[in-house]
Amino acid sequence: MAEPIPAFDYRRELSTYREEVDRAIADVLDSGWLILGQELAAFESEFAASLGVKHAVGVASGTDALILSLRALAVGAGDEVITVANTAVPTVSAIVAVGAIPRFVDIDPDTLQMCPIALEKTISNRTRCVIPVHLHGCPADINAINSIAKSMSIPVIGDCAQAFGASIGGSTVGALSDISCYSFYPTKNLGAMGDGGICVTDSDQHARVLRELRQYGFREDRIAHRQGICSRLDELQAAILRIRLKHFLKGHQQRCRIAEKYLASLSSAEVQLPHLSRKHLNGAAHAWHQFVIRSKNRESLGQRLQRQSIGFGIHYPVPIHLMPAYRYLGYEPGSLPETELAANEILSLPIFPGLRDDEIDRVIGAVRES
Repeated sequence: MAEPIPAFDYRRELSTYREEVDRAIADVLDSGWLILGQELAAFESEFAASLGVKHAVGVASGTDALILSLRALAVGAGDEVITVANTAVPTVSAIVAVGAIPRFVDIDPDTLQMCPIALEKTISNRTRCVIPVHLHGCPADINAINSIAKSMSIPVIGDCAQAFGASIGGSTVGALSDISCYSFYPTKNLGAMGDGGICVTDSDQHARVLRELRQYGFREDRIAHRQGICSRLDELQAAILRIRLKHFLKGHQQRCRIAEKYLASLSSAEVQLPHLSRKHLNGAAHAWHQFVIRSKNRESLGQRLQRQSIGFGIHYPVPIHLMPAYRYLGYEPGSLPETELAANEILSLPIFPGLRDDEIDRVIGAVRES
């Protein structure tokens, strides 16, 4: 039997700079300072610079980044927050965590991102925030979304958990919202060795509030000036992320090369390939967190991949509006038709730094089999 091809394996990329990571960990352990120290301050500065924003505030997870961003914008009980249902649950659980009400809009069937037309129809006088998700690393039409939201004085939080490396017109997607949130979960393009997240913004006010919220509401006087929580990116993860950020471009280029090979080699296969087809996405760059194809025969395709020991994923098989925990929101099957159709057809092929050419060829061969 052929050697299994994993859907993802962080160890391959890590092996190319493992000694640097080991030294960074040892330095932190020897420093005597494990929380809110020099490593985090340096990483926040370096991460902000990489995105072209003024401020970055490290927190304990991508979920916390969304929760604290909503709180920094004073979104709370009874407020409505518009997002999409074809996302990871944390996007929506963060909205619920601050007492707000999720409202879903349908997606563009080509890009699988929030549809601005649907957004405009959904905004009401109770809407207090919009959270577009740059799903799979593909930029959402953030300029159109911003235009609609700003015309009604509604702030935008960018869920960039999967989109480090994505850009539009030369600007990183993280620089295009009032606050943007990233996750450093290990599977992400820039992943930690555990949980972690960060909020980025150009607003001095938002940054100050976020820093207070992540540490019990404290300012320099160690007195709680607002009700905060404990959500801090620790020194060990910050040190590891500094190393991984330094090496990010090489890994990103590998992802792009794999994607280009898939796009060229699967153009005649009986699947729909990911693409940036709308005019608003001209000049956009995909982060290729996932390489998501669509197949009307997904079950048979998945079985074929399994028989050939090829890992794959389905991100995400059940839209959030149809999950039991969110039935109370009142959405019925058929309420988001493009979202629901996509959920039945999507399949993610392996794409990660260290994936070998022979493995890529095996994936292509399996997908092309009729």
